[in-house]
Amino acid sequence: MDILTAPTSSGLLAAAVLLVGLALLVAGLGMAWRLRGQARSMRVVEQALAGRDPARAARPAGEPELAGRLAALAQGTDALGKRLSEGRLAESLLPDEDNKLIELAGYANMASARARYVALRFGLALALPVGAVLLRRAWFGPGSLMVMAFTLFIGFAVGYMLPKWLLARRVKARKKQAEKELPLLVDLLRLLQGVGLSVDQSLSVIVNDFKAVLPVLGHELGAATAVYARGRTREQSLARLSQGFDNDDLAAICRLLVQVDRHGGAVQEPLNRFAQRIRDKRRFELKEKIGRLTVKMTGVMIVTLLPALLIVTGGMGILSVLRGLSRIAGGM
Repeated sequence: MDILTAPTSSGLLAAAVLLVGLALLVAGLGMAWRLRGQARSMRVVEQALAGRDPARAARPAGEPELAGRLAALAQGTDALGKRLSEGRLAESLLPDEDNKLIELAGYANMASARARYVALRFGLALALPVGAVLLRRAWFGPGSLMVMAFTLFIGFAVGYMLPKWLLARRVKARKKQAEKELPLLVDLLRLLQGVGLSVDQSLSVIVNDFKAVLPVLGHELGAATAVYARGRTREQSLARLSQGFDNDDLAAICRLLVQVDRHGGAVQEPLNRFAQRIRDKRRFELKEKIGRLTVKMTGVMIVTLLPALLIVTGGMGILSVLRGLSRIAGGM
């Protein structure tokens, strides 16, 4: 233990942390210089376009400059993430599981989302350990080598896993929202198929006209129709929707659409029965939630209402008994 608490070990670790901080500072300054050059180029382009477009020239001067800086920052982040995703750390920064989560997260530009995810994970994995060590030294003073190493490990683990936790939370929220939107999707498909539209026409109407009320499923169906338009089969285009959301009812709807697209036939009656089954399932789920809520409320009622009920019903009797006992004790 004397070796671990020796000042030389702490000094070496502090020097290592300082060198890492300097390296991050140099990298940040280089990125800032590059972003400044890109922002300058974008301002030149904006000024050239403003000379040709009167509406663009009438805008305030600060708005194009701020937009240009933000666009340059986004481009620099995308370039850094793309370079990291193609390097040696690609498998560590973006494994297959994280790539599937990004696909299910519903981003409009998948390539940009992957690049920014990689850049954010890389930056947090380097910045949080240094920040944790500096904060610990500022609050608790220099510690032993083991404590410093543990602080570095905790900072690195949190910085590495935090983007994935946030992404998984977003995907979980989208899955819940897709489950809520499923009955409306089935009803829309049943109505559109009932008026004689084909599968392509029905999906196109849902994507174009009902995307506001179906934000998750509308986005996924739009991506599926785009994949189908590029030459994939209907089953391949609906694979992510049927397998990625872990919903048996949604997978059954996708299989039904594939069968109708492949073999044809009347689909209004099966969709009607399917919608009735989903409504019955939701009704049973609500009854189950109500039953669990009743059990939980029993404990709350015991803690809050039972003392008041005892005071109201037995308060006078308890006071009478206490008075009688006091009189007996006084007579003795």
